Order: sequence, then structure tokens, then C-alpha cells
Amino acid sequence: MMVNNRKDRILTGMRPTGPLHLGHYVGALENWIRLQQKYDCYFLIADYQALGDHVAEIERIRSAVLDVALDWLAVGLDPKKTTFVIQSYVPEHAELAMLLSMIIPLSRVQHNPTLKAEIAQLNKKDLSLGFFNYPASQVADILLPKANLVPVGADQLPHVELTRDIANKFNRLYGHVFPIPTALVGRIPRLVGIDGQVKMSKSLGNCIYLSDSRETVEEKVRKMYTDPTRKTATDPGHIAGNVVFTYLDAFHPNREELQKLKLQYEQGRIGDVQTKKILADLINSFLDPIRKRRKHYEAHPEEVKAALMEGTSRAKKIASETMAEVKSAMKIHNYEEGLDKITQLQ
Repeated sequence: MMVNNRKDRILTGMRPTGPLHLGHYVGALENWIRLQQKYDCYFLIADYQALGDHVAEIERIRSAVLDVALDWLAVGLDPKKTTFVIQSYVPEHAELAMLLSMIIPLSRVQHNPTLKAEIAQLNKKDLSLGFFNYPASQVADILLPKANLVPVGADQLPHVELTRDIANKFNRLYGHVFPIPTALVGRIPRLVGIDGQVKMSKSLGNCIYLSDSRETVEEKVRKMYTDPTRKTATDPGHIAGNVVFTYLDAFHPNREELQKLKLQYEQGRIGDVQTKKILADLINSFLDPIRKRRKHYEAHPEEVKAALMEGTSRAKKIASETMAEVKSAMKIHNYEEGLDKITQLQ
């Protein structure tokens, strides 16, 4: 009897639309760093999907692919332990998305809450079919490497649920090909923007980027919202809804010290300026080793290219194997056999 010693496989990724920020780190990357020690991890740079709302900005996408790769390497993702994949370099992603779109109900896409929220945010009436169909693309991305686990933010859970349903449906219709993946949500599903907006977003300009300098971080923290009811440093302050303390909750390494700081703030024994300085120092201390690794990879672009090309090559091999199974299961892999039978009957 054959024993399957393969580690459980993970597929997750990001659309390349620019440099990554602290929201990406707490919502995804810190989880990925931990998971790479135990799982067979595939990290996808989904440049096909970025075309959905940036099709007129090809150069931006090209540049962002490198930004994402640099940020991944800078935070500590190890291409010797994991697989970095450029989506467009593996055309099987598009091929599987097309085939699976034949069994994905239109109503499921129309009622996908993540898609509806993004459409509302874009506020466009002439959305492309490619953008609208990106849930099918995400299903294919997950199923192509036969992922067992999908680390996602809370807003992406509907995509994983759709993937599970379509994997089950495909297996029922054509025979078992795909494992049924499970979602894995990070420690902090969503980090608010520095302006208090519900989500950190490049388009809103409310991000602290992983590549920001120490001075830039200090400037952005100084602009953060705190407690609007507080007039002086000695007034009792409120923690709930206070953006500075939201970030302190995310990045302070000492829970006991943080609780003391919160008590001081609530009792009016520490002001906003001092509290913001504590936060800026913590974020800069967190970012310093990331900055150092980024400088190394910026000085050695050949290592970034190797991480992308070698990983994509590994992914291409698995993608080819999966597509062979899919076509065989669907009986669309070899029409010559039917023609041979016709010839033999003549």
C-alpha cells in the first residue's frame, strides 16, 4: 500500500496593486510566516485578477509584482521553504477558471458579498466581465494546486465557501479530483486605516507601508485619530474606537505593559502625544528588520527573480498534472480516441 507523505498544501495570495502595508501583515503575512514551517505553501501573485480594475495600468501591475515579491521576502517568507507563483506565468489558472465557470451558478457570483462590496467601492457602472468573474478565478487558484488550507481575511471567507461547494460539485459530477479546502483566518482579520476608516486601503491613502521610512511612520502616527472628546492630556481618555490603541493592540509585544498604558490613558495620566510616540517607536522597531532585509533584496534583484521563476516553475508542473486529471475526469482530454473508433467502424 502506498503511503502519502505529502504535507498539507496551502494556497493563498495577493493581487499586485502596489506595496504592502501593516494591514497585509497582521491580516495575512504573519500567519503565512508561521505556516511555512509546517505546510507546503504556495503564495500566488494574482496579476490576472489585478487586471479587473487596473486594466489600463499595466505598468503599475508589472511594478507591483516586484513590490509584492520584495515585501514577501522582506518580512521573512522563505522561497526555499515555500513556492512563489506569478499567476499569468501559469496559464492553467485561466484554463481551469474557464472550465469551472461552467458549473458555477451565476447567482452565486452575483450574491457574493465580497464582490458586491468591491463593486460598490469602485462605484463603476461599466465593470468588465473579467472583474465580475474573478470569484471563479479565485476558485481555480485554490483548486489548481489542490490546496487543503486557505489562509484568508474575514472578508474573503465567501470565496472559500464557494470553492468548497464547487469542489464538491465537480467531484460529484466527474469523479474525485479535488480535496475540499478549509479557510484559516489570521489573528487580526482587518486593521483599520490610520484615519479610522474600517479598512486600510491604498486608494484611501490611510496606510502605513512595510517599506515606509522611520520618519514617514512617525509622521503618519502623529496624524492618527485618538479620542475626539479629550481636550487636554489630563482628561480621562477612551480606548474603544481609538485608532492609536487599535494599533497598539496589534503591535505591542507586552500585554501587561499595554494594559498599564491603557489604564494610564483612561485615568488621564498620559497624553496623546506621548502615546503616539510609544506607538511610532513600536512600529519602527517592528519594521527595522524588514527594512534591512528589503535593502538586501533590492541590492540583489537576481535573488528576487530566482524566487519568482523557480517557484513558478514548480507550480507549473503541478498545474499541468492537475489539468490532465481535470480533462480526463471531464472526458475532454483526448478527442482522437473517438475519431479512432469512428475510423475502425468504417
